[in-house]
Amino acid sequence: MIRFTLNGTKQTYEGDPSKSLLSCLRLEHRIISPKDGCSGEGSCGACTVEIDGKPKLACRTPMGKLQDASVVTMEGLPDGFRHYIGRMFAKHGAVQCGFCSPGFIMRSKKLFELNDRPSREKIVGAIQPNLCRCTGYIKIVDALEAALDGVERSEIAKSGPGAKIGSAWPKYQSEETALGARPFVDDLFFDGMLYGALVFSEHPRAKILSINTMKAKTMEGVAGVFTATDIPGERYVGLIFQDWPLMIAEGEYTRCVGDVLAGVVAETEEIARKAAALIEIGYEVSEPVCDMHKAASADSVRVHPGQSNVLETCSIRFGDTANDMKEAAHISAAVFETQHVEHAFLETECAVALPEKEGIRLYSQSQGVYVDRKQLACLLGIDESLVFVTQVSNGGGFGGKEDLSVQGHASLFSRLLKKPVKVHLNREESIRMHPKRHPVWMEMRLACDRDGRFTALTLNALGDTGAYASVGTKVMERVVGHATGGYTVPAVDISAKTIYTNNIPSGAMRGFGVPQVIFALESCIDDLCRQGGFDRWQIRYDNALTDGATTATGQKLEGVGLRKTLEAVKDDFKNAKYAGIACGIKNSGVGNGMIDESKVKIEIVNASKVLIHHGWTEMGQGIHTMAIQTLHQETGIDPLIMEVKVDTGEDVPTGMTTSSRGTALLCNAILDACKKIKEDLEKHQSKDKPLAELAGKTYRGEYVCDWTCKPGEDAEDPKIHFAYGYATQVVILDESGNVKKVVAAHDAGKIMNPTLFEGQIHGAVHMGLGYALTEKLELENGRPKQVRLKDLGIWRAKEMPEVKVIGVEEKDPHGPYGAKGIGEIGMVPTAAAVANAYTFFDGKKRTKLPVQRF
Repeated sequence: MIRFTLNGTKQTYEGDPSKSLLSCLRLEHRIISPKDGCSGEGSCGACTVEIDGKPKLACRTPMGKLQDASVVTMEGLPDGFRHYIGRMFAKHGAVQCGFCSPGFIMRSKKLFELNDRPSREKIVGAIQPNLCRCTGYIKIVDALEAALDGVERSEIAKSGPGAKIGSAWPKYQSEETALGARPFVDDLFFDGMLYGALVFSEHPRAKILSINTMKAKTMEGVAGVFTATDIPGERYVGLIFQDWPLMIAEGEYTRCVGDVLAGVVAETEEIARKAAALIEIGYEVSEPVCDMHKAASADSVRVHPGQSNVLETCSIRFGDTANDMKEAAHISAAVFETQHVEHAFLETECAVALPEKEGIRLYSQSQGVYVDRKQLACLLGIDESLVFVTQVSNGGGFGGKEDLSVQGHASLFSRLLKKPVKVHLNREESIRMHPKRHPVWMEMRLACDRDGRFTALTLNALGDTGAYASVGTKVMERVVGHATGGYTVPAVDISAKTIYTNNIPSGAMRGFGVPQVIFALESCIDDLCRQGGFDRWQIRYDNALTDGATTATGQKLEGVGLRKTLEAVKDDFKNAKYAGIACGIKNSGVGNGMIDESKVKIEIVNASKVLIHHGWTEMGQGIHTMAIQTLHQETGIDPLIMEVKVDTGEDVPTGMTTSSRGTALLCNAILDACKKIKEDLEKHQSKDKPLAELAGKTYRGEYVCDWTCKPGEDAEDPKIHFAYGYATQVVILDESGNVKKVVAAHDAGKIMNPTLFEGQIHGAVHMGLGYALTEKLELENGRPKQVRLKDLGIWRAKEMPEVKVIGVEEKDPHGPYGAKGIGEIGMVPTAAAVANAYTFFDGKKRTKLPVQRF
């Protein structure tokens, strides 16, 4: 028997001494503030607790080492301190998804016990063991520095800065999220809940000869074992093409190592995993098709039988590129290659499903609950009206939670067993299963005249979309549509192919194909400067898009602030000894002929409670906060009485939270709903409480953009997307060639919330620096070589340079208050600016990511 103290209460433990403290805390004591982000690697710090006064990792601490120990979690800290530090994290924007926040607070707690005021460098050193994928650490350090200063302790009242558009209203639920009190999906527990585990293919390409489940079925504690034959409805799902089976059946071929062959449901996750390991799979192994160039050839083995490996070719051609290239004063030509990158959201995939009425209730972390609902109804063979999906704000997405993952398995298992079932992936399984950033091969030529004016561009690109389509065709359409970047190029010949291989699928990831092609383009621009002796800033300014100019797709632009972003960084760039510069453009909305729309329902419950129902996913970007600020701006309703809910039962269908479109579409829908709310409030202005007169009323609003077309379609005035964002970034190196500073000037149209705006740019730059220099998911014969979080090359706090964010506001004609999307544009130019900085530093041209520094 092990005796220890937990949050001041004496406890005894008689179980397996090798079991981790994290497992004991979460499963036996239902203490949810310590999070599981790395599956016991000890590399993320999200599970940090205090043991005998020192910060320790709960996932690496076996229960057998806790005899007579004192364990303190976030829940055991003094209330005054908890609420103080929670509010400081909220005020300073230190919480985005917030999955990592409790770990950072517990890691830094010792600093508050020191008599001196620690320096910023000491704070950074203290949090170095912990990972954050959202913030870039800067605002975490800001919050800790302010909290440790103590001056603001008496000024922390919730009245704060106000919630009007343009104010720094704290992110919705940020305080409770920072303290670990707001549950994520894996923090949900239900009476009688069972746990699922999945069996993945050992080979990227193999025929499944047999699936023997007998040993698993007879294991004590197992409630059920399921295979493809147990799926009552359609087995194939997909966001655009329905080519991805929930499970592979006997007699079929696997297409990647993320394919699921079977699932086990048991009383505990431990039993489920042990039983899953007993399932015997018979394979007939074949050579996988892993090289996209070989896969694209006519004689390649087909990844999907009877279907070409070239899923789609997207092309745009206008002008006379051949003649313009012939007459050009200078031509830059090179082949560029980019890599697979793992999203590495700290919260791995998890879903909980349980029976409800005649259907199913799913608690989902996905980026699109209405898309989940549609796919689940097909899988289960039931009407959509019987599928109820509640979106639980997730622990990071970045595009990686668009495709259906464990939601389907949890719902299937729950439906068949008529019990609540949770399915949770560990880190290795997460890396195997969800789509990555596309590796793109690009053969580019860019020409200019003797004055440095761009005259022509050609691009031949291939993108490895892996085993399943996901949104790969749309990613490669963005490569095409953004190939000329933020510049006017009068003649183009651009083509991009989406290629099936037996690699892990590629899909949506922050930037959506644009960082890849901007890397190539901006490298070519610097090369032209070397050839022609052009100034690197001036050539960009002279060729920059302006109002009335057209993109590579022929779309005429309005509200273009690119030149203003160039002007904003000019001094920093010119004054630096070693610096790289790059511009970026990024669409808002899926566009391309698809409908972008949002609905909203605003429910006035009573004078002290207003509910905002919408369909967008909160994953750290602040979509719920934007909804609250917009409603407050328009109606004056107190933001503190507003709550936000995302549940398909409210019938406000919305598409996937993607393409930097959420704020624009949702807030436009809220503006629509507010027209009637304001009318009704005006009628009751003479009453003491006008809002009370509206109690029980519901107001609906919507916004629909249905006027876009695909790139390359013949149209007199093509509209590919409803809006674009613009940016210029400068990366400055020190004398040793290390990244010293990043200057990021971004045209947001209207900065809705300056704290959240800065935080999005900080996090995007952090991700962009990793993409440029250290992050690469290597696949060997279709298998990932890195399956641990610590091996993915994600930057920690000490590596993060100073980031100077400059906001530019050039209003967009379609965005609410003129706002443009900022979630993705923040990392679009980063890798290009890094590559150009190193090329300027040593004269060696970089054509591959991640770049070699020296």
